[in-house]
Amino acid sequence: MHVPESLQDLADSEAVQFLKRPKTVGRILAGIFSLVIFSSLLTDGYQNKTDSPKLYCVLNSNAMACNSAVGAGLLSFLCCLAFLLLDARESRIASSRFKTAFQLLDFILCVIWACVWFAGFCFLANQWQHTQYQFLLGSSTAQVVITFTFFSVLVSIFQAYLAFQELWEDTPVPYKRSLDEGAMVLTTLSPPSAANPTASSTFGLSYTSSALSPYLSTPKPPRLAMMPNN
Repeated sequence: MHVPESLQDLADSEAVQFLKRPKTVGRILAGIFSLVIFSSLLTDGYQNKTDSPKLYCVLNSNAMACNSAVGAGLLSFLCCLAFLLLDARESRIASSRFKTAFQLLDFILCVIWACVWFAGFCFLANQWQHTQYQFLLGSSTAQVVITFTFFSVLVSIFQAYLAFQELWEDTPVPYKRSLDEGAMVLTTLSPPSAANPTASSTFGLSYTSSALSPYLSTPKPPRLAMMPNN
């Protein structure tokens, strides 16, 4: 099957290669899951009972459960968008210190989000288990939110693994430059080797002449001879 040249160029483009990265795929999945969580709760997460026009959270009528899930989902979605933009410009970052700080921040946030989503999954599942009043439209919404919260835990762990692997591979070796400079200084100050007899003889002659120069330049005092008495 012949692939057109234009499609092949499109596949080799920088944008397509960026979207094929596992790190980018993880961020897109995390953003989609977060979008599903808070949009589902905002749409059908608050329902009224048959005997009251007041809106209640479908998760055990606990407003804290719905509000915390909506807030976490919205914040996670914005965080994914921000890091996607930073990932797109990561190749243009020249400073190695800023790049290392960015990777460290990415790893810390991924670990935090994994813990947040795990705690949220346990809390939402507990509230749904203790729900007594079954709403007509909110049952499926609650199940969808709990399911995608669990998926968000897995995606956050996957992102934390990728961030840790990238941080481990790109960490510079400490004192590498100092060791290289020290080796260069030792090489410069090392004595001449036996393979270069000219340098060795020159060094020896200069040392010998400088060492014997005081004796050669110092004049000898005249000797006094004793004349016999007649």
